[in-house]
Amino acid sequence: MKQNPFKTASLGIQHVLAMYAGAVIVPLIVGGALKLTIEQLTYLVSVDIMMCGIATLLQVWRNRYFGIGLPVVLGCTFTAVGPIIAIGSQHGVTTIYGSILVSGLFVVLIAKYFGMLVKFFPPVVTGSVVTIIGITLIPVAMNNMAGGVGSHDFGSIPNISLAFGTLLFILCLFRFFKGFVRSVAILLGLVIGTIVSSFMGLVDFSAVADASWFHMPKPFYFGMPTFELTSILTMILVAVVSLVESTGVYFALSDIVGRKVEEKDLSNGYRAEGLAILLGGLFNAFPYTTYSQNVGLVQLSGVKGKTVIYTAGVFLVVLGLVPKIGAMTTVIPAPVLGGAMIAMFGMVVAYGIKMLSKVDFSSQENLLIVACAVGMGIGVTAVPGVFVKMPESVRILTDNGIVVGSLTAIFLNIVFNVKARAKVVNAEEKSA
Repeated sequence: MKQNPFKTASLGIQHVLAMYAGAVIVPLIVGGALKLTIEQLTYLVSVDIMMCGIATLLQVWRNRYFGIGLPVVLGCTFTAVGPIIAIGSQHGVTTIYGSILVSGLFVVLIAKYFGMLVKFFPPVVTGSVVTIIGITLIPVAMNNMAGGVGSHDFGSIPNISLAFGTLLFILCLFRFFKGFVRSVAILLGLVIGTIVSSFMGLVDFSAVADASWFHMPKPFYFGMPTFELTSILTMILVAVVSLVESTGVYFALSDIVGRKVEEKDLSNGYRAEGLAILLGGLFNAFPYTTYSQNVGLVQLSGVKGKTVIYTAGVFLVVLGLVPKIGAMTTVIPAPVLGGAMIAMFGMVVAYGIKMLSKVDFSSQENLLIVACAVGMGIGVTAVPGVFVKMPESVRILTDNGIVVGSLTAIFLNIVFNVKARAKVVNAEEKSA
């Protein structure tokens, strides 16, 4: 049956709106934390929107080598925000993209075999990692609420009022509305917060006026990538956690559309994500992963075909080629962003806790894994000089709280769960 083009376009735009806030806020947070210029931030937002579209098209287009062929939308992963800010602050922007490129290549190479590695990343590990990442992001939100680090009016009453007003508006939308309004609550909060800020004289639209109507993305816009081992390990961990999350999204969508996902499909899906991450590194964008909010939209709308997702992908690419649209998002004041960040970063922590809810906490071993992983991750983040006297070769793994916490979770899971399970299996085989 031939689809109505207007209906297809409307449903495609709905998918874009459902993920747009998440797609835009990541470059805004990262760019603000790394003190990028307005011109650089405009580029970052525009290229990110475009790459979300390309990444989505890669995943929906099912072929022999990549693409799972399900109605899935890809966007930049929030899991990467904390690590990217940490890497950029410590080693520079070019190191961010060196680590993203290597992590993308890693995903492409392990795509065929990732199913065998999943046992090392059960909910007790992935939940701990996501929780650590979310908690390390909270200080970024609080600084923005106060007006941004180094601002002349840091902590002023207008800044705090704007931040809490934005947060309250978002909470009201969640309390009194359902469905689509809820899905774009963050975006609406940013829009209303910016409008209120403009009446207070806190919004400068000169960046929009100066931005061009059309541009082409530039490979290595911020310079040639540089490579640093700790940063690479961090981004590989982020990529692996994203793959574990994506696996759940694949199976959820396969159930919704009534199509069984085979091992080959999973490998193609992982490979498409790896290619998206590689392209993100090449054009100085971000790592990309499946967006679960769009899965809910597929379920709510009842439209399960890929044509709508292709349409959404094309819309994103077109939007990303228009810098004026990207520049519009850069005028959002820091306190307004901070208010929205509290909700979003808090959700990252909450999602980590939700992942941990699948863990059997009657097991003291699992309790100990979470306790040590979260404790080490947050401890190193709060006291970064704790391992300063260690040899350089060891500090490669201990200077970053997310890496320390993640490795602690992986190691303890192997010791307490994987090896213990292997011993039980061996004992049962001998008795048989």
